Amino acid sequence: MTRQWVVNASPLIVLTKINQVHLLSELCDEVVIPSGVVQEICIAPDNDPAKLWILSEGTSYIREVKQVDPVIAAWGLGLGESHVLTWIYKNLGYEAILDDACGGLRLRAAKTAALALEIPVRGTLGVILLAKREGKVEAAKPIFEQLIQVGFRISTQVLESALRLVDE
Repeated sequence: MTRQWVVNASPLIVLTKINQVHLLSELCDEVVIPSGVVQEICIAPDNDPAKLWILSEGTSYIREVKQVDPVIAAWGLGLGESHVLTWIYKNLGYEAILDDACGGLRLRAAKTAALALEIPVRGTLGVILLAKREGKVEAAKPIFEQLIQVGFRISTQVLESALRLVDE
């Protein structure tokens, strides 16, 4: 089965901060970063790790989204989330990579919209868990700890549940 991901800004930001962004391309057959996500990331200072990555190694993953689909626009999401969901809505077979934990209510709305539209969703923790299951990383716990150190917000309960999924 082909694994195709459309990645939002928050997973890119935290994964570049901990030098694990390479996992995206190692774990799936196709990575797409919509133009609206790039616009959001490029607002950051010039020394931001996500901005540096997207303007160098990440350029090959960028895809243009010319217009947000009206079905997605009705949800009132931000530009990046709207582009992620529009890409998948128009190109079936992709999975959204986005996080609730980093973006508050707006991203919870994005996840709710995705689920209502039957768009599959995985978060950063899910990417790390998959990397552990597929042998791309030795352990998930140290990576989770790095995520927390760079500002990724997650409850202890969710973190412990995630670690149990990979026997850590």
